[in-house]
Amino acid sequence: MLKVSIVVPVYNAGRYIDKCAPSLLRQTLGEDAYEIVYVDDGSTDGSAERLEELAAEHAHVRVIHQENSGWPGKPRNVGVREARGEYVQFVDQDDELTPQALEVLYRMAGRNHSDIVLGKVIGTMAGPSNVFKRTVERCTVEDAPLMESLTPHKMFRRDFLLDHDLRFPEGPVRLEDQLFMARAYVRAKTVSIVADHPCYIWNRREDGGNTSSRSSTPEDYYGHLRTVVEAIKQDTLPGPLQDHLLRRSYRVELLRPVGEPRVLQRTGKALERYFDVVRRMALEAYPPGVRDGLPALTRLRAHLLEEGHLDSLVELARRTRHIRPELTVDDIRWRDGQLHITTTFGMRRPDGEPLTLVERYGRMLLDPDLLAGIKGAEGWEAPHPLGHAHGELLVHDTARNLWWYPDADLTPRTQPLGGGRHRVVLTGETPIDPLTLAGGRPMEPGTHIVWASAQLLGVGRRARVTRGDNTTSGAGPEVGVSFGSARVGTPPHLVIPVWDGPDGQLRLSIRPPGRATLPHHLYLRTTSAPPVRRAARTVLHRLPGDVRGRAKKLARKADPWSGGRP
Repeated sequence: MLKVSIVVPVYNAGRYIDKCAPSLLRQTLGEDAYEIVYVDDGSTDGSAERLEELAAEHAHVRVIHQENSGWPGKPRNVGVREARGEYVQFVDQDDELTPQALEVLYRMAGRNHSDIVLGKVIGTMAGPSNVFKRTVERCTVEDAPLMESLTPHKMFRRDFLLDHDLRFPEGPVRLEDQLFMARAYVRAKTVSIVADHPCYIWNRREDGGNTSSRSSTPEDYYGHLRTVVEAIKQDTLPGPLQDHLLRRSYRVELLRPVGEPRVLQRTGKALERYFDVVRRMALEAYPPGVRDGLPALTRLRAHLLEEGHLDSLVELARRTRHIRPELTVDDIRWRDGQLHITTTFGMRRPDGEPLTLVERYGRMLLDPDLLAGIKGAEGWEAPHPLGHAHGELLVHDTARNLWWYPDADLTPRTQPLGGGRHRVVLTGETPIDPLTLAGGRPMEPGTHIVWASAQLLGVGRRARVTRGDNTTSGAGPEVGVSFGSARVGTPPHLVIPVWDGPDGQLRLSIRPPGRATLPHHLYLRTTSAPPVRRAARTVLHRLPGDVRGRAKKLARKADPWSGGRP
């Protein structure tokens, strides 16, 4: 038996066939260990002929032709039925696999006899996802955030799919991936997550032809979402697990039209139409425990929706869209070959005041100043403010568009402000180890940008890790003393933290020292040492405009791995 069958549904793929195919043909698993099963769904643009050419050139490629079904569901089902591999990996016609993807995923599956293996997703359709914070050998939908990953771009044990009759709905069905994945997760006894190696490259098509971009009416879209909800309810008993599985679709899909920015983009009959559809579904399809388990601000939106307060939802969105993150760097220094960054993350209202909780009569109320005058939001309680608070630092490898999570989470706590007012913040020290950050491997040469992400009281924000007023000379920690370059590893890599860009965001510049050029060293010296940096800026601003432009170009050339400064 082959180890893996890659199943690719194809319909009028055009040039994307030749963009996707090389990544599938050259897998390190070995051509004798896997096959590629293309299922042509009645293409009319020459794709069928191109697939036949690939099959003629490569013995591990097979092509199946069928009449057009109008959607990827039937081609995938046919591919599973015809597959000869122990495992099935679904790939869309405009996406790619990294060279070692099948080898890494199959090795994980073999160790654990996994029913499903999730491989780290990268690409222009993918941002950072906490599903891929850590590699997990064995988990289930009960103890891991699997419902946050509902695309089918995963590896499945074929017998698991067949034994449970897990098939995609066929024909033009919206959210068919969610329906398939929800049913699969509930039945899977062992799920594994590969977070230490990028596996799947999810591409946004330049022509906007991704299936997910197709428009639909609210009645159609939420009718299909109701099918997903009912399937979960049918497969689980009422209670905490069912509520947990349903909470994602309530939070993401159902509340989307009544939260910012969507509720501020639609007006009149169009807005009322969406409101009526999602309100009806909220009242009819979801048990009360789903709403009750949401964080304070999200739960308030759910309450206003179910109570019919559309004007209140619009006003709430106007106020909350301008809540901004506030991140302070309390300390930053090298210790034992790791860069330790101590941070505090909070939120501020549009008026600049902290987003607060107010204690009244033994109850903790969500910021009364933020909610003042909003009908239905009066005295809104936040009974478990720390239970939904979480956050972490992230490091973005800009050249490869990879996101890595240092092995530390920020800790939530309340910060007294006086007068019964409190602020929820996340604090902690995050060590960044250049030798292990990239999935247990050294960070690649290039520019790596440091961010922070947090969820507080139902407000989610990502913030730049910047110098800020508290880390300038004369205030806060003496960054210039302990904050410099380091040589780590054998052979040694040069790691230089730099406050850079318009906002002074923290960047880690990494390069083997033997390959660094003199202009490169000069550039790093002028951007990493605060006094030199300030002097260089002063000189630069005094230069004539044309000379200043040439100087900036030289600076960019001196940083050869910057990739144009994203």
